[in-house]
Amino acid sequence: MPFPVWLPVLLGALTAVAPLSIDMYLPSFPAIEAAFNAPGQAPVTVAAFFAGLSVGQIMQGPLADRLGRRKPILWGMLLYAAASAGCALAPDLWSLAGFRAAAALGGSAGMVVSRAVVRDLATGTAAARLMSRLMLVMGAAPILAPSLGGVLLSISSWRALFWLLAGYGALAAVAVWCFLPETLPPERRRIVGLRGIARDYLTIATDRRFLAPALTSGAGMAGMFAYIAASPAVFIDHYGMTPGIYAAMFGMNAAGFIGATQINAWLLARYPLDRVLRWGVRGLGCAALLLLVVALLKPANGWWLLPPLLLCMSSLGFTVPNAAVEALHHQGARAGSASAFMGTQQFLLGALSGGAAAVLANGTALPMAGLILTGAMISLLAERWHRRPA
Repeated sequence: MPFPVWLPVLLGALTAVAPLSIDMYLPSFPAIEAAFNAPGQAPVTVAAFFAGLSVGQIMQGPLADRLGRRKPILWGMLLYAAASAGCALAPDLWSLAGFRAAAALGGSAGMVVSRAVVRDLATGTAAARLMSRLMLVMGAAPILAPSLGGVLLSISSWRALFWLLAGYGALAAVAVWCFLPETLPPERRRIVGLRGIARDYLTIATDRRFLAPALTSGAGMAGMFAYIAASPAVFIDHYGMTPGIYAAMFGMNAAGFIGATQINAWLLARYPLDRVLRWGVRGLGCAALLLLVVALLKPANGWWLLPPLLLCMSSLGFTVPNAAVEALHHQGARAGSASAFMGTQQFLLGALSGGAAAVLANGTALPMAGLILTGAMISLLAERWHRRPA
């Protein structure tokens, strides 16, 4: 199916809701904890967001397969905008966490439906290259968001960040209404009840062709979520970085990820998808091991952690889009549900990883490095499982 050249921009902007929602307010953790007299508790709001994404995506998949692609994402963006406004008005930390979970329920539509639209339009290498173009747009969020958050914090309070996110959600809803084409015609929609939905998810969950690459992507991303949840305490509290310097460091790692996704698109024109995926997973394992070694040395300067972190994030640029395409390749009419299952798995692992980062926090980079290495090892094992003969 032909698609307009601007479509990856719109889909990337919708997929960027999650990283934008997380990365923009990371520099505000100290301010949020001070406002609510809750030292060290801000990561709870990250875990709440991940949990909301997990639940939201499992709901959005069947809706996208039954109602088409436009309606679920339109209503999802409206819910995201309203809940983000609630975050800006939250009177305490637990209210903030609740509104964050509600925002994630709505924002999850952008992630699920965007992947399903890619599957509607292309498969195989073509889909992986289209996914990489989405990552180009989505990757701008973690590069720009922490810096934007730091600028807003310098001129206003942390609540202004959530008002800005509410405006982003409202604009996304308008863009969907005006521009997003419907890529799932009525004759291809699946009208199934709760029993049929459960049967679909059981079929997906027991299909190794889906489960192995989905776990390859999800476990690798769980390491990224540990980095997201733990890095403010490590670099701002332990190493004394200012929010602005932290934002610059965070942006460098995000730039490594987005740059790798674009090199990935170039490599896919020359090498098989499974080979490029294998390179990415192995690179992630080596980089994570190097990060743990550096963390064990307890460097006096946090910048020593940047090179292995940059290698980890760059390796994910060769892992995440290719594994996602491999997972969805055989799902056909169940693409929406499969996309939802994959996203739910990914962010459930992220919630567990982010929660573990908060529980294990000891003021050093060791818990973060250990969790990243754990995710990388699971990703390696899942990729080998996927290649094993049936």
